[in-house]
Amino acid sequence: MGAPKVGLVLGSGASRGWAHIGVIEALEKHGVAIGVIAGASAGSFIGAAYAGGGLDRVKKFALDMDWKAVLSYLDMAFPRSGFIEGKKVAELIELFTEVNNFEELNIPLIMVATNMYTGQGVSLSRGSIKNALRASMAVPGLVTPKLINNEWLVDGGVVNPLPVNVCRAAGADIVIAVNINSDRISRKSIDTRSETWVKNSEKMEKKRLEVIKSWTDNFGSTGKTLGAKIDQWFSREAPSPHIFDVLGSSLNIMQKKIEEMNLQTHVPDILLTPRLGDMNFFDFDHAERAINEGFKCCEKSIPDILKKIEKFYENN
Repeated sequence: MGAPKVGLVLGSGASRGWAHIGVIEALEKHGVAIGVIAGASAGSFIGAAYAGGGLDRVKKFALDMDWKAVLSYLDMAFPRSGFIEGKKVAELIELFTEVNNFEELNIPLIMVATNMYTGQGVSLSRGSIKNALRASMAVPGLVTPKLINNEWLVDGGVVNPLPVNVCRAAGADIVIAVNINSDRISRKSIDTRSETWVKNSEKMEKKRLEVIKSWTDNFGSTGKTLGAKIDQWFSREAPSPHIFDVLGSSLNIMQKKIEEMNLQTHVPDILLTPRLGDMNFFDFDHAERAINEGFKCCEKSIPDILKKIEKFYENN
């Protein structure tokens, strides 16, 4: 009798995706071997890093990230199909693993994207990992779509932000799904902010101002003008939300509603829901908190996960 194939579903959620690192660390701590991974958007990125043996390097990168680093990976595009080209983000995976194609991964991985014309979910599990990442993380209106096999593809979270069904279809006996959109709360709705949140916000604001100053110092009057525009874009004191917040928040709300409907039909054996409600779309420099929350959330469910595995052996 063989061991059960444990499937891990890593949901979409932009900066909250760092929580997936903590979940995986908790599973490894307790000896839970993963047999297949299905991911959407941020979940695809962490899934690729883990399956390619580069999770530790991704964690270090995430913990070292600040606002300057965030901005450096936003390869701005002329806004025809999106504001961000997305190549730099997809190419990040090359820093963490030497694996280029799905066939070389230590663990089978399926990335989910969306055909922007038909609305059909597309599963990517062969060929270039980098190209698949570009498609799976192409947030509509923000990141330009990716053409693969004559299909224009966008973020998998548009139709399947928590691809439990994809993981089941890949042969998983036990499915552990990580929903990082379950606790969506607008930061504007929080009356009392924790001391940690305030410190992080102040730190991020300082970094933002450093980036603006560097533009001005390096590019003179042109840099000053561009810096002022960037300052306006990213200012936390702006009179209205900037476009990144609008797009990110709207997508998160949409994904949460889709997840609620999908979970009624495709139910995982274990559903993990890290509490990251006040993390916004671009809070990538809040990695420590997200990773810790993912770890704690998974730790609480370890007894249930081990029971599921034990029950599988009993029934087989």
